Amino acid sequence: MFRGLLIDKQDGQQTAAVRMLDEASLPSLPNEGEVTVRVAYSTLNYKDALAITGRSPVVRKFPMVPGIDFAGTVESSTDPAWQPGDAVVLNGWGVGEGHWGGLAERARVPGRFLVPLQAPFTARQAMGIGTAGYTAALCVLALERHGVTPDKGPVVVTGAAGGVGSVAVALLAKAGYEVAAVTGRVQEAGFLTGLGARHVIDRAEIAQPGRPLEKERWAGAVDVAGGQVLANVCAAMRYRGVVAACGLAAGMGFPATVAPFILRGVTLAGIDSVMAPTPDRLQAWQRLAADLDTAVLETLLHDITLDDAIAIAPELLAGQVRGRLVVRV
Repeated sequence: MFRGLLIDKQDGQQTAAVRMLDEASLPSLPNEGEVTVRVAYSTLNYKDALAITGRSPVVRKFPMVPGIDFAGTVESSTDPAWQPGDAVVLNGWGVGEGHWGGLAERARVPGRFLVPLQAPFTARQAMGIGTAGYTAALCVLALERHGVTPDKGPVVVTGAAGGVGSVAVALLAKAGYEVAAVTGRVQEAGFLTGLGARHVIDRAEIAQPGRPLEKERWAGAVDVAGGQVLANVCAAMRYRGVVAACGLAAGMGFPATVAPFILRGVTLAGIDSVMAPTPDRLQAWQRLAADLDTAVLETLLHDITLDDAIAIAPELLAGQVRGRLVVRV
């Protein structure tokens, strides 16, 4: 038996509670290189909070253990790539949605879902990074792949006080970019400048409908917002600027025109972290290991327990959480 946070649904009513679970209830994966992991840490992401509260139909089957991330140690494996004792990390792959996830003391997944824990990170620090930080690294790599270098001009990061944004600010600042951090919580200005942001912008400045083309400001952008914010960011890109779009915190819509793309040659690069191929995952984690200062990382982390996760989920959805929530499983 092991402890886990279990979401269930009966007669149309969803429940979420920490329960004792039987190891026999873990998924059986006889043909997929089955790996059983003793989970040390997980994290609470926006998607996990949606699943726990039931505010969005994230969970595709019940009962379900949420948790789209985990870090731990291999206990058993039929995949020759993994041996007992290996330290591993998982991000995405639909875990916590259609496949039991990381908010439990045990997890069983196909071996191809895993990547090795990168030195110098501990399991706790890896979950402090989690899907949010790994997504931020994918965004930074996309900007660089499309030719955005520090000499091209400033880079703007929306949702900068959140999980993706805060790591993006830290990585970009370390790489020498002039970073402008957009946030709806201007009281976090000190936190953001501590991460390396040179400018802090109130989200209200770019949240309202604007012109199809604005004054050229940004050489690059990391956007977690979507909606009107993304439209305004695109309108203010410099010639041949690049926007890495990875979220929809401000809405699923995109009320923009084609003007930035056909008149300024702006590139809108979509970033998917859930199903990203393993080589991209490894490159992102290696970049994090090389460039994310663990002392800076520690300033982003807030430790909670498995029992805390249910109560904190609504706060996360309300935008009341700064940085990253690490769940000690």
